[in-house]
Amino acid sequence: MAAIDEILRNLNQITNVQVSAGVPLARYTRFGLGGPADVYAETDLVPSFVEALELARSSGLPYTVMGGGTNLVVSDEGFRGIVLRFTASGIVAAGARVAAEAGAGLQQVVDFAIERGLGGLETLAGIPGSLGAAVYGNTGAYGRSISETVDRVTFFDGQRVRVFDNEQCQFHYRESVFKRYKEWIVFSVGLALAPGDPAQLRRTADEILAARNTKFPPTMKCAGSVFKNLLAAELPLAVAGSVPPAVIREGKIPAAWFLEQAGAKGLARGGIHVADYHANLIYNDGAGTAGELRELVAELKARVRERFGLELEEEVQYVGF
Repeated sequence: MAAIDEILRNLNQITNVQVSAGVPLARYTRFGLGGPADVYAETDLVPSFVEALELARSSGLPYTVMGGGTNLVVSDEGFRGIVLRFTASGIVAAGARVAAEAGAGLQQVVDFAIERGLGGLETLAGIPGSLGAAVYGNTGAYGRSISETVDRVTFFDGQRVRVFDNEQCQFHYRESVFKRYKEWIVFSVGLALAPGDPAQLRRTADEILAARNTKFPPTMKCAGSVFKNLLAAELPLAVAGSVPPAVIREGKIPAAWFLEQAGAKGLARGGIHVADYHANLIYNDGAGTAGELRELVAELKARVRERFGLELEEEVQYVGF
């Protein structure tokens, strides 16, 4: 196993890779949680990232790749190994098609499309995080998902750079093939959009952004909704029948409804709280720990399991536990 100082030295020899030791990962996560990584390295060049990744793989040390950090819960002890991040964020358009690198913020891509009168992304306004992460988890809101606009995805499968079309990405509700093959790294995304009126697209996006910012203030240390919503068709009939029809939208039942019935609102563990106005919103008041968040998540899952016999599934990903 290579020593940390050797890894740092070798990474520093790769073109355009910024390398640091002992970097607190809390600064890269929306929750503001997480201890230090032994090694943190980032680059906006595909060849440099691939070289850094191959070095990490051959080092014998644990390694992981992170995106925008919106849905990451990093252990208080940090990550004993190497954290890599691809930061390229270029965006270009050709007609009704937009191509963007994975490190671009999703809001950047939404705004870019709207400014050019291209529709299809406006309902995703205000969702934090990077484009690559949005494709990874098939981000969606207000009845739309990013998968509806994805034309192609360029990624590294551990051996070579490949391109998948929409069907090959195997998108499902909050799922994609990239979520199942976590060693695959998204580099860029091609989006097929539709011409629209820029003013109307902007009004739609601004209304959604205002609503989202009321529910999830930009300064709040949270990941948005913590648990996935549930598909009504996949629930036991007795459970689905207990849900008021008005709650079901596009065939989905909000996890917040089950959590609210289980008394989740206002619960807390140390500095980690469930909002008193939204049962699927967990936030860090600034003094919380990742351990407290894990404890609170476990309690919420146990309450819903006991009340409804359901196993809620987190949208957040855990690192370093």
